[in-house]
Order: sequence, then C-alpha cells, then structure tokens
Amino acid sequence: MEFSKIYSRLGIRISERGESFYQGLMESLVHELKTKGFLEEDEGRWIMWGGSEGKDRNPPLTIIKSDGGFTYDTSDMAALKYRIEEDKATWVIYVTDAGQVTHFHTVWEAAERAGIWDRAKVRLDHAGFGVVLGDDKKKFKTRSGDTVKLSDLLDEGMKRAGEKLREKGRDKELSEEEFGAIEKAVAYGCIKYADLSHSRNGEYVFSFDRMLDDKGNTAVYLLYAYTRIKSIARKAGVTDRDLLDWLSHNSLSFEHDKEQRLAKQLIKFPQVVERVAEDLYLHPICEIMYEIAAVFTEFYDTCYCIETDKMSKLIFCHKITFLKTNN
Repeated sequence: MEFSKIYSRLGIRISERGESFYQGLMESLVHELKTKGFLEEDEGRWIMWGGSEGKDRNPPLTIIKSDGGFTYDTSDMAALKYRIEEDKATWVIYVTDAGQVTHFHTVWEAAERAGIWDRAKVRLDHAGFGVVLGDDKKKFKTRSGDTVKLSDLLDEGMKRAGEKLREKGRDKELSEEEFGAIEKAVAYGCIKYADLSHSRNGEYVFSFDRMLDDKGNTAVYLLYAYTRIKSIARKAGVTDRDLLDWLSHNSLSFEHDKEQRLAKQLIKFPQVVERVAEDLYLHPICEIMYEIAAVFTEFYDTCYCIETDKMSKLIFCHKITFLKTNN
C-alpha cells in the first residue's frame, strides 16, 4: 500500500489495523453496551452519552445508525477497548487534526462510564495538529489546487537537497552511495524538523528555501554543528570510553563564560524532555537543540577544544552528539 511505502522511506514501523479488523469487536461491544443499559434509542438510532451528567455538554455518540450500521464512534470505542484489554496499553496517544478533540474526549468519557477505561491505570492523550500553509498563507496545495502528497513532498525535498549539496561540491568529494545517503538524510531530516519545530496545534508556513537554510533554527544548521563536533572528536583521537573513564576520576570545571553558558543549556535539556512528555508539544525539543547548537558555536569559536584542557571540553562535545543522535 502507498502509505506503507512512505513509512518505509521515513523509517517508521507501524501495525496497520483497518476498520474491518474491529468489525467483530464492534458487534460484541454493542451487545455489551445494550445489555448494561448504556444505549438510548433516539429517532431510530442508538446513542450513548459520554458521562452520567454529560447530556448538556458534548453531543452523544452514535453507536448504531438508524440503518443498523456502525459509526466511527463505535469503531473508536472498540479500538480503545482492544488496546486496553488486549494490547495492555498503559498510554495511548491519538494524533489527529485538532478539530477532533471533542470527539475523542466523548469516546473516553463513554468508555469510562462503561467500565472499559480506568483513568488511574491508563493514560489517554489527544495530540492535535494544525494546518500547514504555503507561501501564500493559504492551505498548502499544489498549483492545481490538490492537496500536497507526502510522497511528492519527500521527492521534492530530495531534489532540492541534492541541488544544495551539488552547489557545495559534495558530489565531487563523495561516492555515489555516500552522496545518496547524505542527500536522503538532509532531505528527510529537514522536512521532519520543519514540521516538529512549530507548535503542533498551530498553523505554519512551509518553505523549502527556509527548510534548507543553513542559518537559524533549521535542521541544516544542527547538522552542521553535529558534523563539526564529530570532526573535533576524530581529530582529538579520544573515544567515548576514554571520556567516560576520565569523567569517573575527575570533575568538570567551567572557567570560561562560554563553558558556563553551554553547561547551563545542557542542564536545561532533561527539564524540557519532562515537559514534552507531559504536554506532548515537541517543538521545545527543537528549540533547546538549536540553543545548544548556537551556544556550542560560540564555545567552539572561543575555546580550544583539543589543545587546552581537552578532556573537559570534549565531554561537552560527547554530551551534545549524544543528545543530537538520540533526538
């Protein structure tokens, strides 16, 4: 299937379960809800309210249509039941457009009322996202007015990344295989970063030119900083094990103000991660990584990382490359 090819290109693993997977589960769920008296007949359809006092709040779920068919309400509740009871999930995150938040909260309330979901045991979150805009500040579309396909976006990103790399003569320095790997890393990394660096529930303007800029809060800027740090480590001839062994017998000292600034930025990182895990807004990760890269550039330009007190300075390099590799 087309989406499987896209996920494969992006290195994403997914277990696909279409609506047909839940057909039998929906039938048993409806039987259970009817038996327990949670369903009410309403002009030929069967509905369920989200909470015991919820009739004046959110609209009810339509569990059975007047023609006897099921709805997204039915399949979403059946899917939640399966994830809790069969997958043994302790945390479920729904990623859809922001306009569906009321729907999912109603499904959760109904599941809680039916005894399917216990909020003390399973965490449920809705990570809504906004709209991507084009340079004209309108919804991102092709020239013909069609919605831009992700596959086309990735192809265009590869084309433009390749052009940028050729402008810098990288095709002359690398083998065809190496160039292809870097072209892919730059293109996909920039597209992902351009999306993640904005608040997920707001609108933002997508621009290839901005995405591939090597200045400012972009993936290219971070990749340059990462490459510089790895180069320092190679020139120093010190391994990660050497650094960890040194650190187990020595303490770090921050004498230069640039070292102190960099240390403060690194200390902030765990706090940002904790906040992201709580509210599921990912852009602060991009912001802190950019801030670390920017402060590191100042540190690199001012402090000798190899010639003077190299171990303590290389610890900084090791820490930053670890963060960038794992984020």
